Parts: sequence; C-alpha cells; structure tokens
Amino acid sequence: MLKMTPLNQTHRDMNAKMVDFGGWDMPLHYGSQLDEHHKVRQDAGMFDVSHMLPVDVKGNDVRGFLRRLVANNVDKLTVSGKALYSCMLTPQGGIIDDLIIYFLTEDWFRIVVNAGTADKDLAWMLKQRDALAPKLEITPRRDLAMVAVQGPNARAKVWQVIPNSQAATEELKPFQSAIVGDFFIARTGYTGEDGFEIMLPAKDAPAFWTALHGVWVVPAGLGARDTLRLEAGMNLYGQDMDETKNPLESGLAWTVDLKSERDFIGKQALLDTNVTQHLVGLVLVDRGVLRGHQEVIGEKDGVEYKGEITSGGFSPTMNQSIALARIPVQIAVGDEVSVVVRDKKLRAKVVKYPFVRNGKVLV
Repeated sequence: MLKMTPLNQTHRDMNAKMVDFGGWDMPLHYGSQLDEHHKVRQDAGMFDVSHMLPVDVKGNDVRGFLRRLVANNVDKLTVSGKALYSCMLTPQGGIIDDLIIYFLTEDWFRIVVNAGTADKDLAWMLKQRDALAPKLEITPRRDLAMVAVQGPNARAKVWQVIPNSQAATEELKPFQSAIVGDFFIARTGYTGEDGFEIMLPAKDAPAFWTALHGVWVVPAGLGARDTLRLEAGMNLYGQDMDETKNPLESGLAWTVDLKSERDFIGKQALLDTNVTQHLVGLVLVDRGVLRGHQEVIGEKDGVEYKGEITSGGFSPTMNQSIALARIPVQIAVGDEVSVVVRDKKLRAKVVKYPFVRNGKVLV
C-alpha cells in the first residue's frame, strides 16, 4: 500500500499522472513536465513535498546534541528562523542523509529530512539521543504538510494567499524562516529559483493548494522537480550521494566544519580521508542524452581515468544534455571527457555547476 500525502486526492482531481516514488503515491506531472519546468523558471510553480519529514527536537541543550549529530556547525545559527544545510554522517564518514536544520529557540530546532531516508534518519537520531541527551524530545511531524512554491514570482503570489505574510517574510534572506499564524514559511527551495517552502497543518493543505492555483501558481510534479534541481546543481540522495560516499567527494565540503574543535560523528574519518574523486558538472558536446551510471573516461598526461555519472538528463533551459559526475580529481573543470552511451564514446566538457540559477544559464 503506497503512502499518500494530504494532497493526494487534490492531485488526482487535477489529472496528475501518479507514480510510486519510494513508496509514496506522488504526481510525476500534470500534463507536461516541460511546461511545468519552464513555468517555474519564468513565473511560479508549486510542488507537494509533504512526503519529506519535519522532525522537532526540543529540550535542554538541543544545540549541544546537534553539534555532535551533524557535520555542519549549528553554532552558525544565532538568529531565530535561520536555517542550515548539513549532512548527517556515519562514523565512517558516509552520508546518512542531507537535511535542513531550522533554529527557532535554544530549546527548539526543526529538522527536515528526505522521504526515502525518514525512517532510517529518525532511528539514528533516537539512537544518538539515547546515548548523548536522553531527555530530549524528538517528534516526527506527520501532522504537517509541505508545499514548495518556486519561481521569480513565487513569493509575491504566496503573499496574495497567506494573510499578513508579506510583512513577516518580505525581508527574509535565503535560508531564513518565519512563522505566520499556522504557516511556517522558509525562503528555501530545490529548484535554483527564489521562493518559499511552507509547512502547514495537513488538514489545511488542499485549500492552500487550491488558493495558490487561484492566483495562477502552476502545479508541478516530480519530473520538473528533478530537471530543475539538476540544472541548479543540487544533489539527490541515493543518486549523487549515499552512505558509501562522503561529503568531500560529493561536492558538499562546504557543508562540513572541520576547522572548529567541535567533534561530530564521522569527523575523524573525514580528517583521515585521502580525497581521490570529486563531483563535477558535464555538458554533452555530441548528440545524445546523459544518464546515471554511464561511464566517464578522461585522460591526463597519458593516464586514463574513469568515473561515473550520478545524475543526468536533458536540460530544458539549456536545450542540451547535462549531468553530475563523480570522477578522479586529476580530471578538472575545462577538460574534455568521453561518456560511454550505448557502447559509443560521446564527447562532454567538464564544467563547474550550477548550470542554471535564477533563470540564467551559468555555463
């Protein structure tokens, strides 16, 4: 039996094509993935992300617990509403999950974890809680729905729908949040465009979705979400990273604090790591389509090096095929490589991602 978000019937009423996404019944598209992608880049689209799990951590010294739990440093969070992107690691440095942490008060932080890893994440948090801070309360919030509204006009359209939200959120910078009535509004997203991710009571989600649609916010599904996040150079858990990979070889070194004296789970393993691979962008020069798990071959000083595409596909904004790939560090930005596609070697250029941000092509 597939799990359903509070918006499941709403998606069906809007003629969405529904698919099994990690055990959740989710909309792939509402007629045209391509149109949904362009609408987000040019105006505003909305995504049901209620399959993701908010987790509230409350009690004395939550900050101390999180200092140990995650690789980034929660001491950066000093203003209520501020958010931090981080990874939660195994003792060996592998990525259990990537997540966003919101600081609300010294005894209340909110963590949003990925849908496919939610059960594993929660079990790991509880295990570490029991060992480090047994009095903390860790509460999964399945009573909340989550809707992402993304695009250059996204914030203005949200303000039309949520009373008094403009005054409370207009000055928010990226990775800041505010609570407006029953709405938790964060200036975050997974598309490379401006916008909000909004948590609200699950029972109110269908009416909120309908209200957004009434101000011409277009519903968008998993298909557009994936092409948008790939253009934005954002990792997808299970493809670009997992427990067998560490942040240093996954383009996520910027989310790891190795400079402070603070210890965290996986820190020593990262300090002991000899980084031999890195995550790069690829733009296909020849005709074809880049896909995950295709072999990448590069040559430097007469030596052949091999890597692999982690995420690939067609970029609607750029009108060509792009990919993220994990390759040996000897192959750098500006080099040309070969990608094995159906037993043929196609030329691709190594580039620095993101490929697209705020509607602009960057490579």
